[in-house]
Amino acid sequence: MFADESGFLLVPSVLKTWAPRGCTPVLRHRTRRDKISVISAVSVSPQRRRLGLYYDFHSHNIRHQEVYAFLRQLLRHLRGHVVVLLDNAGIHTAAPLRRLCTRHARLHLEYFPAYAPELNPDEGVWAHTKRALANGRPDALTELVVDLLWSLEEVRADPALLRSCITQSDLPLFLP
Repeated sequence: MFADESGFLLVPSVLKTWAPRGCTPVLRHRTRRDKISVISAVSVSPQRRRLGLYYDFHSHNIRHQEVYAFLRQLLRHLRGHVVVLLDNAGIHTAAPLRRLCTRHARLHLEYFPAYAPELNPDEGVWAHTKRALANGRPDALTELVVDLLWSLEEVRADPALLRSCITQSDLPLFLP
């Protein structure tokens, strides 16, 4: 599994757009800085044939407690050994996570090299999601959550899209 987290603000991200010459496009929005944080993991079955996407929403920044709870949820849903690759952020290397691995011998945490987000296929999920939500302007966090759910479920339901997140990463993983 490849895990990462990302944050989404009510302030919209603006991508390229067009407008008639001389008319600057304006995207009006409320200037609230509310945010939703999401942790997710892309799973690859041992035979590399089945892919999955797991995620969890939080109304605050993700801390090691949320990573811990997310890993416990993964252990409940997945059978066999669970190998999770994470970046070297402090929330991923905290002592409670090491103790979780000690208590659950089937959980193994591995870490990407420092400053190498291009290796993590979960970054592809976030890139797709942020593109899907670009230029949108939700008025409330509930609307942002609905948009996020729609986008993440789109990724989860499309094996080709999930596969592309893996193959577009710089990780040398071979999928059939």
